Amino acid sequence: MTSASASDRQPLLQVENLSVAYGKSQVVTDVSFTLNRGESLALIGESGSGKSTIARAILRLLPDGGRAAGSIRFEGKDVLAYSPRQFRPLRGTRIGFVPQDPANALNPVRTIGSQAHEAADLVDGLSRDEQRELIFATFERVGLPDPKRVYESYPHQLSGGMLQRVLIGLAVLPSPDLLIADEPTSALDVTIQKRILEVLSELQSALGIGLVLITHDLAIAAERTQKIVVLKGGTVQESGPTELVFTESTSPYTVRLRQDAPALNPDRYGSLRNRDEQSRDGRGGSADQVAVAGVSKSFSVGDRRVAALDDVSFAVRAGTTHALVGESGSGKTTAVRILLGLEEADAGEVRVGDARVDGSSPKQLREIRRHLQLVYQNPFTSLDPTWRVERIVREPLDRYKVGDKRERAEKARAALASVGLGEEFLSRKPSALSGGQRQRVAIARALVLRPDVLVLDEPTSALDVTVQAEIFEVLFQLQAELGLTYLFVSHDLALVRQVADTVSVLQGGRVVESGRVAEVLAHPEQPYTRALMDAIPTPGYGQTAPAATTPAAQVPALV
Repeated sequence: MTSASASDRQPLLQVENLSVAYGKSQVVTDVSFTLNRGESLALIGESGSGKSTIARAILRLLPDGGRAAGSIRFEGKDVLAYSPRQFRPLRGTRIGFVPQDPANALNPVRTIGSQAHEAADLVDGLSRDEQRELIFATFERVGLPDPKRVYESYPHQLSGGMLQRVLIGLAVLPSPDLLIADEPTSALDVTIQKRILEVLSELQSALGIGLVLITHDLAIAAERTQKIVVLKGGTVQESGPTELVFTESTSPYTVRLRQDAPALNPDRYGSLRNRDEQSRDGRGGSADQVAVAGVSKSFSVGDRRVAALDDVSFAVRAGTTHALVGESGSGKTTAVRILLGLEEADAGEVRVGDARVDGSSPKQLREIRRHLQLVYQNPFTSLDPTWRVERIVREPLDRYKVGDKRERAEKARAALASVGLGEEFLSRKPSALSGGQRQRVAIARALVLRPDVLVLDEPTSALDVTVQAEIFEVLFQLQAELGLTYLFVSHDLALVRQVADTVSVLQGGRVVESGRVAEVLAHPEQPYTRALMDAIPTPGYGQTAPAATTPAAQVPALV
């Protein structure tokens, strides 16, 4: 038997009884899994489950104070026993890494080309011109249009999807045997997410790369990988072939992840929504609580005008949930800012209840906003880190001078209780809260004035699917009890399919399709809506790289 055939038969990566500790705190315990050449494996679990720590241990990038025990065998050799100097030649050349956030992974003051040459330097024997040709060929391989322009650009001149492709290109340029991708699509629109995952799958298949995909989304794992390791609290809950783990889950945690994934359980909130509809019928509410009619808005970009909204109209019936759907740049944020009175429309009319928003004076807007509150996208940046929870939730009452000090404190406690948080949270600061708890505080703050309408701007996109499910259960409960009207802004049609009654699909500032969610998403008429629907992950168990189901001309561009 030749050494080459022996190498091909042994596992590419074999992790055995891996434990990782920071000081006295053990964060990963006895994790084991095996990856062969050309295989794909998902490390899946919520934040804090140990996924990224395992990746950093494999890459020998644990921060100071981190200690790994057990064994990590790469091509049969235990790399944990290597000195940093021995391991360094493997990182980047044999073991590639695609980090989560391209904005932080790339140097903002250097061109893409100058950073790409660092990856090309890992390939021996190439001249500068040969490196440049290899970089261009790699950029083409990962689907970047006009490689020369990308090469000469700075990171801020490229979209998020293009930057993620750059990172994938830099990782595969030296032709590694193993590629670790840490949540490579978590910050991207769903259609771009689909195309990035297709690039990874195609490269894995074409180059015979072993792929470790880190994700919190079981639907992505089911679609893209052949093996799954489910983690919670640093321990393995379940592992094995994807189809077996997916269809015959024995761990309650895995079952919960499957139930909470929007793409896998479209009727997750069916009973809650039916109850809400019965409550609305009982109250007899049928009037429009929000009405946007013929709104247009353009902005100056250099010496030209760019239309952000073009004759946009939609209405939200009292007590219902309406979704604004579209990718980045579709006009969702501009529509919300006009609704909140933060931007003035060029044309059209906006009403909340009986009050007209457009043309209102500051005093009138202040009164409108008492009945119209916003829950921001990122709970990690929307709360003042120096304030305690009681002051955060009470602030709207203070500003509107509602009642006396004792009454405000009581209302703040009641608002916090309504989102499932007890009085023990009142004295905490945001840094002492989890992401889900922070978003509950943000919702309590929006509710404390008892508004009629909540604008939910991607309120769970920064959260794990299990926490996302908890937040929406709270929102449905509040909607049933208080008759709230929700305007839900999202790019994720799997989630919209779960939570919304009606939907407006925005593309390039125009409404291309609208109506009841069940009708629009089940039978989309427009290519753009079909592209968004096609981007919802479907279980494929990683047998082959899923083929694109939407013609390239119909898929929104990455630029």
